[in-house]
Amino acid sequence: MLYDNVADLDLQIDEYKLEQHERDTSSGFVRATTVVSLHGDGETGRGEDVTYDNDAHDTLHKSSKEFPLAGKYTLDEFSTQLSEIDFFLGNDPNQSIFRNYRQWAFESAALDLALKQADTNLATQLDYEYNPVRFVVSTRLDDPPTGDRIIDWLDRNPELEFKLDPTSDWTDDVVDRLAATGAVLTLDLKGQYHGTTVDQPADPALYERVVKGFPDALIEDPELNDETRPLFEGQEGRVTWDYPIRSVETVEELPWDPEWLNIKPSRFGSVQSLFDTIDYCQDHDIQMFGGGQFELDIGREHIHAVASLFYPDAPNDVAPKAYNDPNPSGDLPSSPLAPPMNTRGLSWK
Repeated sequence: MLYDNVADLDLQIDEYKLEQHERDTSSGFVRATTVVSLHGDGETGRGEDVTYDNDAHDTLHKSSKEFPLAGKYTLDEFSTQLSEIDFFLGNDPNQSIFRNYRQWAFESAALDLALKQADTNLATQLDYEYNPVRFVVSTRLDDPPTGDRIIDWLDRNPELEFKLDPTSDWTDDVVDRLAATGAVLTLDLKGQYHGTTVDQPADPALYERVVKGFPDALIEDPELNDETRPLFEGQEGRVTWDYPIRSVETVEELPWDPEWLNIKPSRFGSVQSLFDTIDYCQDHDIQMFGGGQFELDIGREHIHAVASLFYPDAPNDVAPKAYNDPNPSGDLPSSPLAPPMNTRGLSWK
């Protein structure tokens, strides 16, 4: 089991610090995250809280409360300690999954620190190797959708591949234009999101347009009901799941045995839950690819590291963070991303 290789790592924490980051994104919103730095024994481990609530980041930074983190632990003991702390300071987050996001920031920082204190990296500790990481660019289309944004990207770099978020205003012409590029690998229907800014209600017409128009692409997170479920008969192997996936139990609760899953480490909250789910996928021949959360800092490196170890050749939605800028400029990294020559901890650069 993967987790057994890291659970007993020694960990010394002397203090912690929080640093807030903000940046405009290509999806038209201001992204805020918090970087957690754990210091101990002359080393620093870092993780990133990707909670999608800027006010929750502000509240965390303005609070005078000190979390009980200092001490000597194993990584597993520290994880248990984290699970007993209310990192939202008595407030209920807007979405329950945000608790996992914040815990992951501290867990990933702890794993980073424990590996550095052991003078090793994640690949060595797990007896794996870092490999080049294939990535796709994730974006929504222009408004109204024409496909021009994708054509412009391909004019800039014909080798790019994409994960797109279809919406109900996609027309047959848009689908035909995008499908003709051969560069669209995944289409995220956002049907599992409810009460968020990216909700896309189940739309049978859209689903049929996408399923038929992109016969070789993965289809992510449909909402299944009496109208939409028949559209996926015989297509189940193309369906991948993202938002519901946060533990082995959530995989087992899916409407059918999946062939593909989107693995976003922050959704799992703990290192153990992430590694147990990867173990489960490997044991059940479930293919995986990585997903990002508009990370602004160290969290992007962490998802590159995980992808590099477990699913480097998949259509990973982990493009370098420069691709999320509103107007990306300069020489952007190309896929695949070369692995680091020498690294420590959970870093990947």
